[in-house]
Amino acid sequence: MTATLQPPLSEASLKALFTKPYGVPGPTAQQWRAVYDEDVHFQDPTQERRGLNAYIVAQEGLMQRCDDVFLEPGAVALSGDTAFVEWTMGLKIKGIEFVYPGATRLRFGSGGKIVEHRDYFDFVGPTFAPVPVVGGFVRWLYGRFVA
Repeated sequence: MTATLQPPLSEASLKALFTKPYGVPGPTAQQWRAVYDEDVHFQDPTQERRGLNAYIVAQEGLMQRCDDVFLEPGAVALSGDTAFVEWTMGLKIKGIEFVYPGATRLRFGSGGKIVEHRDYFDFVGPTFAPVPVVGGFVRWLYGRFVA
């Protein structure tokens, strides 16, 4: 009989990992290292990174490019070595707030740390819809090809 791997992170600890209010510093490299595997594979709509150091650089880069960032978790689902976290992310950039609803799929390795982190969200709509002229074009595109 093979034992099923239980993720080391509970629903509560995953919600804590995916919580960052505006005005509060982001996680430190040490905090990332506590839950992410050295060989983690990270992917979102804008980038793909391999390795924990590359993941940390990506997260720190986001924090540096923005005036502020918030992350608020929603539903969490755990099943075997996989977790899904629903979230809302806000980015303040040059006085404009961009809000992205999304979800993350995490997969835990045999050591219990996160080995895969994949974010799913619409990058284009929330990024360009608020921009004058471009926003109208994006809304037209979505209406024409997505709706």
